[in-house]
Amino acid sequence: MSSAGPEPPGRLATNIVHFARTLRTAGLRVGPGQVLRAIEAVEAAGLRKRDDFYWTLHSVFVNRRDQREIFDQAFHVYWRNPRLLEKMMEMLLPQVEVPGQQEKGKQLSRRLQEALQPGRGEGPKDENEPPEVEIEATFTVSDREVLQHRDFEQMSQAEIDEALRAIARLRLPVPERRTRRYQAARRGPRVDFRASLRRALRPEGLTELRKREPRRRPPPLVILCDISGSMARYTRMFLHFMHAITNDRDRVYCFTFGTRLSNVSRALRNKDVDVALQKASTQVEDWSGGTRIGQTLHEFNKNWSRRVLGQGAVVLLITDGLDREGAAGLAEEMERLHKSCSRLIWLNPLLRYGAYEPKSQGNKAMLPHVDEFRPVHNLDSLAGLIAALGTVPTAGDKRLTGWQTELRKERN
Repeated sequence: MSSAGPEPPGRLATNIVHFARTLRTAGLRVGPGQVLRAIEAVEAAGLRKRDDFYWTLHSVFVNRRDQREIFDQAFHVYWRNPRLLEKMMEMLLPQVEVPGQQEKGKQLSRRLQEALQPGRGEGPKDENEPPEVEIEATFTVSDREVLQHRDFEQMSQAEIDEALRAIARLRLPVPERRTRRYQAARRGPRVDFRASLRRALRPEGLTELRKREPRRRPPPLVILCDISGSMARYTRMFLHFMHAITNDRDRVYCFTFGTRLSNVSRALRNKDVDVALQKASTQVEDWSGGTRIGQTLHEFNKNWSRRVLGQGAVVLLITDGLDREGAAGLAEEMERLHKSCSRLIWLNPLLRYGAYEPKSQGNKAMLPHVDEFRPVHNLDSLAGLIAALGTVPTAGDKRLTGWQTELRKERN
């Protein structure tokens, strides 16, 4: 990264443009405005050191914590890290995975591997450059059954696109509930006196009594989704899931929370998913930040519970339970939320690990007040959730009863 030798005019700017294209193909949101800012920033900072060039581009292209790893790998591969050959050799050698001892830093991201395929994100080749050896390290087949069980965090960009299309096709068979209101029926259990009298006023007189029966409709569905930094890699999928459910049935209320509570129900009702997510993003100000679950649930219970939790509402709480404030007031707010709805389902991506234990203060405060505890990390888990909503409530995870018993003993 030395600026000693003369460079062809515009070559650096062209390479930055193609580097940005590589990042965009790998899944980062990089637009033309960021590319122009990157070129201007490099011109202002200069090219004295490689580290200065790295952090200059980093400050422009990286906006969230989960983007750092992809940017770091893309930078060292695209701008020819001296250890590139060593990394490529590691990709070719067989590896033995030991549970609990995997080091993510040694493996290139699958999204980056796809972005570096021939023809994607490549800069223009110089006729004087020697031919390079190309290494194809991407997966060529993504079976539908494998995709159902693959973790959202481990999906490539192509698999994410396929998963989003599958999520858009989801339908929620929530069973209907009996309400207090009545509707006209041919053979109802009650006589509708008003309708019968109106019928009697006609010239032909009263021919038969009008009947009515209780009206049945699906209960309201409330989704509370954590969008903090620890949930950043799953947030996009959850928002698409919330959009699909919102457009599938009525009385769906969607909220996001991190350090504050945001109602995105109206934004997600738009039929176009891109427009809906764009509108939702303008309403939310705490993307990928900290988490204050207790405070946000207090705001929901105070301002929204009476509006949206009537008629046997079902609540989906999507969070990993990690609270930066040490679960202050969380148990009380969870208890109030649990008593305000007919069914409270906690969806936790961390439950995908078989050795999961509720050790954090937030998890301990929340578990005693939920009806079901389910993982939500892949398409199969979402399908299991939808199937469970259409049947009799179950615990979801068989360990829930044991955890709840132990936590209640600790509190007493």
